[in-house]
Amino acid sequence: MISHEDFSKFDIRIGTILSAERVLETDKLIKLSVDIGEEKPRQIVAGIVEYVSSPEELIGIQVPLVSNMEPRTIKGVESRGMILAGSTELDHKAGENSFSLLIPQKKIPNGAKVR
Repeated sequence: MISHEDFSKFDIRIGTILSAERVLETDKLIKLSVDIGEEKPRQIVAGIVEYVSSPEELIGIQVPLVSNMEPRTIKGVESRGMILAGSTELDHKAGENSFSLLIPQKKIPNGAKVR
């Protein structure tokens, strides 16, 4: 359990994915450029390759992301946030998963705060 005070430390914002490409020499990573209403797009690395047909299908989608995480370098690429998605393992033996990005019901301004 976390307190309301702990949860309030998360700064979750809406952003639009501007570009998406595989991170070379990795099996799971996609590098995203996300407009979160700041002057410069935010670069985020996400381990979602197995859940999308191609990275290009992500372009133009709005997603919530944790925008106040410490930057982290993953496989030589800096990541400045974390997109939010849901997943569940459906069949432990087959290793099948259900996955979905969390997407706003309607388009809202980039940088909008998730409350």
